[in-house]
Amino acid sequence: MQLKKIEIVNTTDPKEIERNRKKLQAIKKRIAKFLHPITKHFSNNIKFVSDEISEMAEMKNLPKGSSKDFTSKIGYAISLGFKEKEIFLFGIMQWVFVLLAYVLWLQMLSWIPQPVWDEIGQCIDSGQENCTVLADIPLVLWGWFCILLAAFPIGIFSSAMGSAHFLHKQKKESTTIKCLQASLSNSWATWSFHFIDGWITVRQIISRLPAEDEYETPIQREARLLRQAKEEALYYAWKVGTAGVLPSMVLGNNLLTSGKNSIKFVKAKFADILKLRAAYSSICWVVGIAAYIGAIILMFLMGDGVYANSGNLDIVKIYQYMIIPIGVATMVVVIFLRPIYILTLCNLYSDYIEAIGEKPILPNDPSVGRKALFVFLFICLLMILVILFRDQIGLTEVLSSTEIIKPYRNK
Repeated sequence: MQLKKIEIVNTTDPKEIERNRKKLQAIKKRIAKFLHPITKHFSNNIKFVSDEISEMAEMKNLPKGSSKDFTSKIGYAISLGFKEKEIFLFGIMQWVFVLLAYVLWLQMLSWIPQPVWDEIGQCIDSGQENCTVLADIPLVLWGWFCILLAAFPIGIFSSAMGSAHFLHKQKKESTTIKCLQASLSNSWATWSFHFIDGWITVRQIISRLPAEDEYETPIQREARLLRQAKEEALYYAWKVGTAGVLPSMVLGNNLLTSGKNSIKFVKAKFADILKLRAAYSSICWVVGIAAYIGAIILMFLMGDGVYANSGNLDIVKIYQYMIIPIGVATMVVVIFLRPIYILTLCNLYSDYIEAIGEKPILPNDPSVGRKALFVFLFICLLMILVILFRDQIGLTEVLSSTEIIKPYRNK
């Protein structure tokens, strides 16, 4: 497949820098305008939660997470799981949709031919900066839509877990149908929150991947580490601050109200939530590290299979094989650890609303979820059309082009 000519851009010219900045802003505006009918439902309207929680004095000296703070809750969660077996079903369904989202993302990655990856590899090996491809924007947009699609079923099944807990607390029969009816009754809110949370989580996981640059100066390295530390602190504040969002949404509250309720809940149960979150995070870290080690072992076992005919890494094949360690890690987290975490938070939330004199009432109007379901199906159809007609819309040509941007060097 013939590639477009490599474009060398003088990035030290102020006029060129300004032109590139304006071009990028124009592209972002066009994309934002095109996606507005969808993004208006999924903007982060509860960012104030992490902002407020991060300012709490208690967040300055966080305790270390002990696995006992998490494993001590297993008894209640497992006993409820055996009584209400649909909880494990909800966990399995979430795992399935996470893997499907990853496979869907791999589709576009596989459309990028090996010569493009070869050019990128040469750019990086030569020590040039800002090595990229014209496919950056399509890949990011595709990843955005993959997370958006996965967030709908994950939100529904997560909310259904919480519904099972509240039905059990009220001594009512908990069935798969009842739980799904309650979760569908507030599907817009749960979909919005799980997309926002999923996007934030994926970005944070990517930022944690090793990115040591041999051409990086000590000052640049220090700045990068400080930036990562700040991002980790904000991410942790987000996770702690939104601990009460899902239980509140399970009871029919919208996203904004759930954010406000979550702040009150976290402040009232701060010690318990912080210990639970710290322990849950530490265990997930262990699972993540195990997956990373598993990925390294897998690449070692692949041998020469990690290389393409050109002699460079076969990026697509590597990511395809990565589904094994990623699948195992997400299975452990989504099917076993996350249900325990959600049920424990719902149990704490039950105690909290009981203490303030509120009575939990589950919503029961699944017709509310019809519009959300139609939008979900429309996005599915849109992505199918992109897959089928990628040649006709010019996407294949874009993904097969190479653009290397490197700094201007004086002779």
